[in-house]
Amino acid sequence: MAKRRSGRSLHQCPCPDCRRHPRSKVARSHRDINRLLTTLDERNRRLFVALLARQQGRGGIRGLAQITGLSRNTIRKGLHQLGRTSPRQRFPRLRRKGGGRKKVEEQQPGIVAALNDLLRDAVAGDPVTGMKWTHKSIRRLSKALRRRGFRASPNTVARLLREHGFSLRTCRKQVPETRHRDRDRQFRYLVRLRRLYISRGWPVISVDTKKKELIGLFKNPGRSWRRRPHRVLVHDFPSCAVGRAIPYGIYDLAYNDGYVVVGRSHETGTFAVAAIRRWLLAIGCHRYPKARRLLIEADAGGGNDCRKWEWKLGLQGLADEFGLIITVTHYPTGASKWNPIDHRMFSLISGNWAGEPLTSYEVVLQRIRATRSSTGFHCRACLDNSDYPTGRRVKRQERAWVRLKPRKVFPQWNYTISPHSHPSKGSKCC
Repeated sequence: MAKRRSGRSLHQCPCPDCRRHPRSKVARSHRDINRLLTTLDERNRRLFVALLARQQGRGGIRGLAQITGLSRNTIRKGLHQLGRTSPRQRFPRLRRKGGGRKKVEEQQPGIVAALNDLLRDAVAGDPVTGMKWTHKSIRRLSKALRRRGFRASPNTVARLLREHGFSLRTCRKQVPETRHRDRDRQFRYLVRLRRLYISRGWPVISVDTKKKELIGLFKNPGRSWRRRPHRVLVHDFPSCAVGRAIPYGIYDLAYNDGYVVVGRSHETGTFAVAAIRRWLLAIGCHRYPKARRLLIEADAGGGNDCRKWEWKLGLQGLADEFGLIITVTHYPTGASKWNPIDHRMFSLISGNWAGEPLTSYEVVLQRIRATRSSTGFHCRACLDNSDYPTGRRVKRQERAWVRLKPRKVFPQWNYTISPHSHPSKGSKCC
């Protein structure tokens, strides 16, 4: 009788040698065994593995079952057949194609329609791609089918779901389709303006507010190497917190360093301008003594919202105090993750205090000051105890006082604020 191919797929050995050292001699030997088994029929495959198990001796059945994926009973059956003494005794014939127990959908023709009817109320999906999912578990579906007169185990229900396009999936974030049509043009304009300022030695800063943190014995996401874990509170109730930290960051793109002002009140436009003023007094005036221009890259929301006059009015006071021509460029809505401060500064701070509870404001400042990177990044921090009330409305007379000049490219995102009195040429900004 001629041998015929079994159509068996190649089994991947899960032993530690194959997983840790896939190019070792033992791993190559296991792959060769599985490749040979794909060319054998059911009977010869059973006999070949049984022969290898007999040669290995004690523990051979368990080892070959792991390598080849065959069950131990199958290998034992092969050993029993190898031990027959009579050469004239023939082995049972091979099962023909299509033999064995019929599938559940063939035995019970209406089970697929009943399953679709059960999923009709709980099914959601994408009408374009046809992908479906459901919130019902396979055990509940199996019990519901049994009440309708169909018998199907949970594993059978899972198989039927997979065959009809269902799968277990999680939510996946994606860029919203309603993004601005001129989003890419704004990005190109930002890059050109940034290169121009840096080439002329003018300061370019990226500003944003980091995630607000509760101060207290609360769990902080992440892990850290410790002998014993931190004991924190079960619930993160704001009433149990000492206060709330509002880190507003200023990142200098030319010098690759940061400055964080930790507020305790509210995230307002006045607070954002006060943080930039602290950076100018502490670093900016000493680093750029002769600069007359300042470029600020900010998001389109939060305290530095491009639509808030409180933010623009504060920048006007900043321009008058330091004699600076301040140009502001905002990132489009939904594109704040491309702000350099997010992936060059805030990500490093989050990794530095990961798994450590922020029990006090001093701990927050120490964690921020200790942030370093392999590229030379370092950060400074200070605490702002001032109160910044919300709900301030800028009057029309105050708006007229702001010397605001929108840029030609996207004036809703890009604008320049000039001081009322220009300093003399070559004078310092402070």
